[in-house]
Formats: sequence, C-alpha cells, structure tokens
Amino acid sequence: MTEAPATIFLVDDDESVLRGLGRLLRASGYATKPFAAPSEFLAQLSGDTLGCAVLDLRMPGLNGLELQQVMASKGCHLPVIFISGHGDVPASVRAMRAGAVDFLLKPFDEQQLLGAISQALLKDAADRAYRAETAALQARHAVLTPREREVCALVAQGLTNKEVAQRLGTTEKTIKVHRARVIQKLDVDSVAELVRFVDRLGQG
Repeated sequence: MTEAPATIFLVDDDESVLRGLGRLLRASGYATKPFAAPSEFLAQLSGDTLGCAVLDLRMPGLNGLELQQVMASKGCHLPVIFISGHGDVPASVRAMRAGAVDFLLKPFDEQQLLGAISQALLKDAADRAYRAETAALQARHAVLTPREREVCALVAQGLTNKEVAQRLGTTEKTIKVHRARVIQKLDVDSVAELVRFVDRLGQG
C-alpha cells in the first residue's frame, strides 16, 4: 500500500505570508495546507499526519510556542519549523528545546526554508520508523507471560539461570524453560540481543 505524500502545514495569521509560502512550496513540489489561525489547524489535526508544520511565532490566541505544546499533548509528532518577524532569542531557545527543527527570522531566504523543510521531513521519516519499530517490539514483549517477563528482566540484568531461580524461588531447570520461551517469543538470537531489546523498551 502506497503511503500518503507528506503535507506542509502552514499556520500564520498573515494571509499574504500564507499565500507567499504556499506558492514557494508548491513550486518546489510540496503539498501544502494553509491555516490563518491555530484553532483551524488544531481542528483537523491527526496524530499520525505525514509532513511538518511551519508555525508563525506570534499569533492572536495561541502563539506558536503554545501551539507546539498543544500539538505534543495531542500526540501529534509533526516536526515544527518556526518563523518570526521578531528576533526573540528566549523564544527561539524554548522552541528548539521543545524539539523544533529550525527557527527562521522574516524575511528569510527561500533556500533556508526549503532546507529546513527537507530536514524536517527527514526527521519525520526517521521518527516514524523508530515509533513503528518500538511498537513492533512492544507487541512481541506483550505476548510474554508475567513469569516470562520477570525472567526476561532478570536475564537482561546479567543474572545466571541459577541466580534467577534463587531470586524467583524456583528451580534452575524451570528457569531454563522460561528463558528458552522468552528467546523464542521475542525472536532474539542471544542474551546480548535480549539486553538491547529490554533496554530499548525500558523494561530492565
């Protein structure tokens, strides 16, 4: 199944800026969706939308930083690029710390924006791949029984079968059986791979 193309979401209360950005990005081959108010953008926001968002910093109602926070609270992972007509250093620092890809001052060079969008789309693709891989690992871990999860965590901590058996009050032979099932269900080939699996999920 072909994945939907990425969309560049433009949020700015200045209609002339929206038109100008839209023309530039469409001429560069991008699909765009303009919004003159943050509320309009949030009304159609989907948690798994492909693309990135270009947000004006200063807007009536929600400003760009507040909109970025609302997006995060709604589970929207779109990379964000801020644009601003004001050299607000504290705001730019807060934006970058909150995960913004870039912070551009108006008037900015077209290539600056196109470069930032290219970077944002690469980040979006990488983040999506990471989330998909993590979800797959979580699904594999979810099939373990409660006892197998205990064994898995202890083995990942470096305990031997004998030590795990002592910790759980059972026999070493039983632990060997549980350990074999864990290895099979998680589809890992070694204890080292099991350790990496558990570390990735934060289950250690």
